[in-house]
Amino acid sequence: MIVPRYYENLSVLHENTMPARAYYIPASKRVDNLVEHREESDRMQLLNGTWKFQYFNSIYDIQDSFFEKNYDTENFDEIQVPSVWQMAGYDTHQYTNIRYPFPFDPPYVPQDIPCGAYVHNFEYGRDEKASKAFLNFEGVDSCFYVWINGSYIGYSQVSHMTSEFDVTDVLQDGTNTVAVLVMKWCDGSYLEDQDKFRMSGIFRDVYILKRPKQAISDYHIKTRIEDMLAKVEIEMKFYSPLNVKISIEDRNGAVVALGSIAEEGTAVLEIASPELWNTENPYLYKLILETENEVIVDYIALRKIEIKDQVIYLNGQKIKFRGVNRHDSDPVTGFTISLEQLTTDLTLMKQHNFNAIRSSHYPNAPFFYEMCDKYGFMVIDEADIEAHGPFMIYRKEDTDYNRFKRWNEMIADDPAWEEAIVDRVKLMVERDKNRFCIVMWSMGNESAYGCNFEKALEWTKNFDPDRITQYESARYRNYDETYDYSNLDVYSRMYPALSEIQEYLDKDGSKPFLLVEYCHSMGNGPGDFEDYFQMIQDNDKMCGGFVWEWCDHAIAHGTAENGKTIYAYGGDHGEEIHDGNFCMDGLVYPDRTVHTGLLEYKNVYRPARVISYDKESGGLVLHNYMDFDDLKDYVKISYELTQDGLVIGKGKLPEVSAAPHSEGKINLKINVPESGKCYLKFIYHLKKELPLLDEEHILGFDEIEVSQKDAKCQLAEKWVEKTVTDSELQVSEDDTQIHIKGREFAYTIDRRTALFTEMKFAGREYLNHPMELNIWRAPTDNDMYIKSEWKKAHY
Repeated sequence: MIVPRYYENLSVLHENTMPARAYYIPASKRVDNLVEHREESDRMQLLNGTWKFQYFNSIYDIQDSFFEKNYDTENFDEIQVPSVWQMAGYDTHQYTNIRYPFPFDPPYVPQDIPCGAYVHNFEYGRDEKASKAFLNFEGVDSCFYVWINGSYIGYSQVSHMTSEFDVTDVLQDGTNTVAVLVMKWCDGSYLEDQDKFRMSGIFRDVYILKRPKQAISDYHIKTRIEDMLAKVEIEMKFYSPLNVKISIEDRNGAVVALGSIAEEGTAVLEIASPELWNTENPYLYKLILETENEVIVDYIALRKIEIKDQVIYLNGQKIKFRGVNRHDSDPVTGFTISLEQLTTDLTLMKQHNFNAIRSSHYPNAPFFYEMCDKYGFMVIDEADIEAHGPFMIYRKEDTDYNRFKRWNEMIADDPAWEEAIVDRVKLMVERDKNRFCIVMWSMGNESAYGCNFEKALEWTKNFDPDRITQYESARYRNYDETYDYSNLDVYSRMYPALSEIQEYLDKDGSKPFLLVEYCHSMGNGPGDFEDYFQMIQDNDKMCGGFVWEWCDHAIAHGTAENGKTIYAYGGDHGEEIHDGNFCMDGLVYPDRTVHTGLLEYKNVYRPARVISYDKESGGLVLHNYMDFDDLKDYVKISYELTQDGLVIGKGKLPEVSAAPHSEGKINLKINVPESGKCYLKFIYHLKKELPLLDEEHILGFDEIEVSQKDAKCQLAEKWVEKTVTDSELQVSEDDTQIHIKGREFAYTIDRRTALFTEMKFAGREYLNHPMELNIWRAPTDNDMYIKSEWKKAHY
């Protein structure tokens, strides 16, 4: 065995890693753009790029000490870091939902564990003002051993968490070599049974941070908001004592608070007349921590999340989570996700009226949370824990009751797993504690409940009492035992029937109700957004929900003859254990093309709705569903009046004032024709430019019928009466464009798209009119493509 068997030892989760700390990127001088351009810091040395790589089917196939200094890697392949090795052609893809990809025998995994050996040479120059060096791995699946210049550095696991090592004493000026052994499975894999493709490797960034000997090691920002004053408490920890100058600036760069600290402890600064952060106005203050040889720039959002009378409030305002569950997933890069890919997701979410994200089912890369601060998303940060597999263990009496009751026996309620479970929660909370977008900590997903989660919740509430906690799987436990739920703040459920929700609200209602997953979006789903929307709005204890899920998961396998991407699902890679295409359950396709379900969500969760309209008096009542903005400050509203599908009038409404969650009235008098099918459509446009959204972006629409007594479609009646004559029909030479000309209207049909490409009627012109071609079909499909038969078509 080339390495010690830490990978099956629950008492060794990490070796030689630094204590967990908040995420930050230091620099030698002030740099303000390190959220999305952190590589521009002169104290951050990215090691990403092309690494030497060799794949092994089994840990026992590794015979050479590849990590030794000057080891010859000429016969190694090359691989990009970060990436997952399955996407590079090694090993095979496997998609499973609940079942483990190996026999269930915790904490042991199969003897022949696939492995990847990585070797990379890099240049390093010691900076006398920053002579310490810390090697960071932001994500490695599932566990890894690391060496530098032949010296063993350490071991770590927890795939979606940062592991940091002090490598000051082993680095040398000039060329250095880092070697990493990554194992596909370890005992931690029993806690990483998430519903996703199973992939392996160094899949997030690797870098060295250069730090002064005297430097800030960690800091924890807490805020208190009292009337027109905000108190900012910054608890500091140091590698060695030093003087820290602290300043806070507003969005315009004006200094609003100053302070300092010279020993470990807490500095308190005050901001008068503070601007509060929310999803509709994500206002951030800039925090500058300046020491003799280093500057850290961070951002502060002033906001208060709390529960009062079983209702969730943000800054004193009742809120509703318009949320979605998001995995790291891409058909080409797997769960290696770039900043550009993440920005695409966040932009689409904003465009479709989401205000919240659950990081299902593990923490994202740390800059994800900085971006959510910046762009205005509330976040449920979820620990890298899912032990779903024990639910499927065969029982002599294999019933749902037994499965639910005994699910927790092997992991959740076994003290042997306490350290591993609490460790994963601590790592998440410590790393992300300064990200104010995070309003809720989740202990994990679908792992049942027991003593280990009691301990994790207790630690979390003691460390961070100002945030909310949730864990949906708390309902699955040994029914003969009594468990502690005092540190669990919300009652969360997945896919409950509406009747079940109502029963809880009527008979219990002791905690806010959260739909942590709902409206599963597979296939033609979802189809019940409106029903859930009404229930969410009808009761303040319903705090909203998170749709399952954001994107379809699939693997790209080239293109078909028609140019479309070929996608592979579970079972398409020769694997025996898989769950087919159950991974295709998103609101967007793998390439982020929008599903119709996402369009439905957008309009169901539009910012305002017409409550009533009296066409006689012109009285119009609108309800504002926003949480913070007055309707007049957030939207501009235009309207269109249509008769038989054609616009005959349009205009813009004057400002409609309606406070959040309240109604506003306005008068709109229009002249409705006496005949025809008539509708009044209201279109909601964004009034102001927001991060990721342009002014005038369409947020949704309402449409109400305003027909008079004769509500038949007059135009349709005229169409069905007429027959095309030879003189009225023209067909293009390639037989794709058909032009029919009548006394009152003329239009061109594109047979390939089945849409009008040009239409004129009553002196008005309409482009790409969405009327299907089927009303023009001749007696048979074949006849439809014969010119002579088109002359007989009715219209």
